[in-house]
Amino acid sequence: MTSTGWKSGWTGATPPEPHPSRPGGPARAPLMDGGRLSADMLLRAYALGVFPMAESREDPEVFWVDPRWRGIFPLDGFHISRSLARRIRRGGFEIAVNRDFEATLRGCADRPETWISDTIFRLYCDLHARGFAHSLEIREGGELVGGVYGVTLGAAFFGESMFSRRADASKVALAYLVDRLRLGGFLLFDTQFITAHLRSLGAVEIPRSDYRRRLTEALARPADFTRPALPADPQELLQRSTQMS
Repeated sequence: MTSTGWKSGWTGATPPEPHPSRPGGPARAPLMDGGRLSADMLLRAYALGVFPMAESREDPEVFWVDPRWRGIFPLDGFHISRSLARRIRRGGFEIAVNRDFEATLRGCADRPETWISDTIFRLYCDLHARGFAHSLEIREGGELVGGVYGVTLGAAFFGESMFSRRADASKVALAYLVDRLRLGGFLLFDTQFITAHLRSLGAVEIPRSDYRRRLTEALARPADFTRPALPADPQELLQRSTQMS
């Protein structure tokens, strides 16, 4: 299985960066017992611009991450290349929202090294049950072959991870996700980290201070992830993307 995503390649080896409120301090907060974590704690952390990670699948502890530079997707700057447009136009993929959140989460965790521990899996399933975590799924012949999931608060979408078992499945998922966020009234698509894959699609890095300003603005606005209808056909998505870019 091939996997691409904003957290898929993280190994925990990157030195921590200074925390803004503690000059010289770590961006990674001290580890805490995952059993003490709750969905409400995660929501409060996201509202502060902080997100959780674990060192490995078996790690019972979770730490908080607050990057100095933050990856985001400008919703009017998502880049659909000619080859990706041809793949979207060709069809063959079935797109669904929240049909099987847990299977999407398992797909994201299905790799030799993952930050999605059992604790984190449980917490995001709790957030999904409460309407704060969502998945956009790609199927081919009824089989789940790609997808992306994230958390919503106000008009902010926090992308957590994605996976791909077919060529271009994750790119197609992102194209449909960005279209949905635009239609739903979202202002911020936070990718947390940035990769060459995301950068090629239009993602950029912004400093922590700029990110927090955008986050504050997005949290004060309403948005709806579930209400927008999926495009009736691929050409509808491509036309909207052309108009926005």
